[in-house]
This record gives sequence, structure tokens and C-alpha cells, in this order.
Amino acid sequence: MSDEHDVKHALPNALQQAGGLRKGVARQVAEDLGVSEAHAHGVGTFFHMLARPDAKLRVCTGLSCRMADSDRVLAEAREAGMPVEGVSCLAGCDVAPAVLRERRVLPDVCVEDVRAAKGDWRALVSRGGLSEQSWCGHVGPEGPDAEGLALDLHGEIDRSGAALRRAESLGPEGVIAAIEESGLQGRGGAGFPAHLKWASVRAQAEPRRYVVLNGDEGEPGTFKDREVLVRRPDRVVEGLAIAARAVGAKDVWLYLRGEFEMPWRVIEETLASFRDEGWLDGLTFHLHAGQGSYICGEETALLEALEGKRGMPRHKPPFPTEVGLWGKPTLIHNVETIACVPGIVTRGGAWFRGLGRTEPGTKLYCVSGHVAKPGTYELPLGITLDELLDAAGGVVGELFAFSPGGASSGFLPAGERGRPLDFESMSEAGTMLGSAGVVVLNDSYPLREAVLDQLRFFEAESCGQCAPCRIGTHFLRDAFERRLGAGTDETDTLRQATEAAWQMNEGSICGLGQTAPLPLTSALKHFPEVFGGKEKSS
Repeated sequence: MSDEHDVKHALPNALQQAGGLRKGVARQVAEDLGVSEAHAHGVGTFFHMLARPDAKLRVCTGLSCRMADSDRVLAEAREAGMPVEGVSCLAGCDVAPAVLRERRVLPDVCVEDVRAAKGDWRALVSRGGLSEQSWCGHVGPEGPDAEGLALDLHGEIDRSGAALRRAESLGPEGVIAAIEESGLQGRGGAGFPAHLKWASVRAQAEPRRYVVLNGDEGEPGTFKDREVLVRRPDRVVEGLAIAARAVGAKDVWLYLRGEFEMPWRVIEETLASFRDEGWLDGLTFHLHAGQGSYICGEETALLEALEGKRGMPRHKPPFPTEVGLWGKPTLIHNVETIACVPGIVTRGGAWFRGLGRTEPGTKLYCVSGHVAKPGTYELPLGITLDELLDAAGGVVGELFAFSPGGASSGFLPAGERGRPLDFESMSEAGTMLGSAGVVVLNDSYPLREAVLDQLRFFEAESCGQCAPCRIGTHFLRDAFERRLGAGTDETDTLRQATEAAWQMNEGSICGLGQTAPLPLTSALKHFPEVFGGKEKSS
């Protein structure tokens, strides 16, 4: 990597170390690094955690946290005079309401916890105090049924290097063939065949290549990658090393959320252990902390952020496998995807494929909201919502609606509970499995509020680069909040919202703008009676 790359990459970290974008910081950092003050200021204002350094507490206002009364927690903290703000999502939907204290997530924070702190934000802890265990929610299934799964979140951390040794014996072509046989699809949301990425990077003439881990998990309803990083860091590190050697890369970049303090620490310890054993010889691992931006979960926006720029998506093509990090061929994978690799290599592609029901492999399903045991559950890909609910202890109350794949998947009615939770079936239903962040709603939380929560999320997290998304997310939220949210049937407003949704889907650069209308359009389709329309016939 050139000195120029070193300097640009260092910019966000330099701003963080300087305490965020305080007065004079952009100029000082720019002088120290030899970049323009405008560039330093632009990067600082783009990322939430740099732009508001005075906010020492951040209360999650994502759907699951709002369902668990995070609004009251936020209001109580403000009334107490604490330096607090609301944020989109903290990947703590299973331990809602979640609060970020500086860079540490506090789970299950209630109003009484805020009152007990007596106005001192440093004294805020969650009920029962903060511990390693309280960060993590339920993980299942447990016991004998967990045997044979692809990840096994209950399994002991393995630093024996067995998968690395097996990969060495197979060789790069053999490893890629195993990935192809497995049918592994990207677990971050797109569901793209993994082996096609690997083969594309390996086929490039450019000798300098990179592998990048996408650990920027920030969509309301999704928290599985956090669990993998904490519970099975061995699978992540080993999977990255196997991937790097298979595609001919020597540098591996791990982009983790800035809020992931504990996962970061666990990954650092695991890397040190693997290095000591000699399993990572010839590879250089770099850890990079995100600074608060949901859009950086989009692969090209993540690359921009890694390069020390504002995290705005790139136009495609060219694709990252051809022109990626610093213009070089780059393999980018989500945490869950890369963690499946060691099992595939050691036990074979056919084994992994056979674990699925309707599509290959197991899937980490996150479930939160009105369920008895919110958490992460590894189950065969293609199970139904009813089966997932059985694992999670059932619905609290009566099922009214559910979001099958995070905020970008919209809402489905209870009548769809028997449909397979897989990529194809969800597409046929007009939605997506996405990252399988399932949010369950009973009738105690108004659907209109749930829709508005998701619309607010997309408006807040749009990077603003393209007009269809920048204007469209604002228009949909505004139209819904001021008119449709009142439950009246305004034909003209509905027509305008439908037209805006079409323009966003057709004209937005990335998936955020293309899927942002789904919470509204899916609700209008499946629940017209909620919005003053004619009730659907049975």
C-alpha cells in the first residue's frame, strides 16, 4: 500500500482520536495528514459518531427498540440533562432498548436505569450491570439438535487450523470448487453465489488483490454478525485466511462497526492466537472501525470509507471483484458468509448444501420484537416463520405482521407465516429475505408507527448522493407522517407515494433507495384497512 493510501485511510481514525469534529479539528487533522481541510470536514460530517462528538449517549430508535420503549428512555435522559441523541440502530434488537455509552453498547436499558444514574452519563449501566454475557441475547438451537450445523454458535472456539490445513491440500481451485458445490449464497442480503466472486477475483490479471470483511451491521432487526464475531471468531479469521489464499490476496481488511467494542476485542485476541500458531503467515490483517453510517454496509460505500472518504456507493459496473479497494480486485463478504467457509472446506460442499431445506445451507435468523426469546437462531435455510417462532418461545400476544428481512423487506401479514424464509420464496412474495432480520409485531404496536419508524430510518441514513433517494426518502416520510399516517384515504397522496417509490427503485444508485419504499408499499398492499382503504376480502 502506498503512503498516499496510508494517509487517506488514516483520516477517519485521526478525526476520532482528535475527539471528533470539534472546532478547529478538521484544519489540524488536514495539516497533519497533508489533505485538504474541505476533505477532512466532509468526512467528519458524513459519519454520525464523528459529526456529534458531544453526544456521549446514543439511544436506539430502531423499530424493535421503539417497541421496547426506547422513546421513554431517550426522553428521560434528555430531561436529566445527559448529552444524548437518538440513533438509527445499534445491532442490539434482541436486547432492546439498546443504548450506546461512548463506544460500548448497554443492553436492556430502562427508564429506571437512567434515573439511577442521576444525570451522570458515565454512571449509566443496564439493569443488572454490564457484562460480557449480557451483551448477547438468546442463541439457538441448543443441545443435540445443534450438531451438524454450519456455524454452531454454541461450539468451542477452535484454533487448531484444521480448515486451513485442508484448504492447503485442496489448493485454490479445489477450495473454489467446494464453495461452488456448496451453493453458498451471500448472507448479507443480496444472496449472490459466493463462488462467482471468488473465481472472478482469482481470474484478474492484476496481481495486487484484497479480501474485505463487511462487519458493518446496522439495519434494524439484524444482529447476527455481532453474535458470530463474539462467539465464533475462529470461523471468521480462518474463513478470511482461506479466502485470501484462494483468490491470491495478501492483505485482509476487517471493517467492523465502531459500536462493536467487544467483537473488536475478541477478533483482535483471535488474530493474535492464530498468528502465534503460524496459521496466518504471509497474510496481513488490518482492522478498521466504522464511524456510524448504515450505508457503509453497501459494499462499494464500505470501500469508499476504507479509503478514507465519505461512504457513498459507487456506480456498478465495474464491480469490486474487478475494481475494488484502491482500484484493485477485491473479494468482499459479509461476516456470516465468510464464517461458513471453514465448515465447507473441512466437510465438503455437498454436506453444506444438504443442510438446507429449500436452498443450500443453514441460515442465522435474527428474531426480535414481540417474541418470548429474541435472539439469533441457526436453522435450515427455508424454515417457516412458525418454526422460527417455536425456537424463539412463541409470539407474545397474537401475530399481526412481521418483517422477514430487516427494514428493507417491508411487512408481511400473519397469513404468510407458512411461507419458507428463503431468498426465492420471499422474492415471490414481493419482498426479500435480506439478512433475515425478522421483526415480529402483535397488534399492540400500531402498524402505522412501525411503517413510520422504518421510513424515518431510511431518511436518516440516506447518503444523499443521488436525488431519487435523497428526495424520495424525505418525501415518503413527510407524506406518511403528515397525511397517510392519520389513517385517511387520500388517493392523490397514495398516487404520489407510489410514483415516488417507482422513481426511487429505478433511479437510485444502490439498494437503500431501491428498497426504502418497501415498508410503505408493502403495508399499503397487505394492510389497506389500516390506512383507510377497503379491507381485503378473505
